[in-house]
Amino acid sequence: MKILSKLFIVAAVSGAFLLTSCTETQRGAALGAGGGAAAGAIIAKDGNEGRGALIGAGVGAGLGALAGKNREQEKRIENLEHDSHPPGYRY
Repeated sequence: MKILSKLFIVAAVSGAFLLTSCTETQRGAALGAGGGAAAGAIIAKDGNEGRGALIGAGVGAGLGALAGKNREQEKRIENLEHDSHPPGYRY
């Protein structure tokens, strides 16, 4: 049991480091796929957990990517608005 808990901690830390180098779209897709897979496996009826996890991962990845893309666009617009003020402009 101790080995599994250590393995889980190593996987969580590694995953956190990998997600720091991703775009918002990629991060959203990865987190959505993980959450969707977990939800799909839990919701699925007995004997169909694998199928539920696959469907949940696909749906979660798609929705997560859309949410991440939306966040990227909002950041881009915010940066454009911030950069459009004349020099010396105070907020």
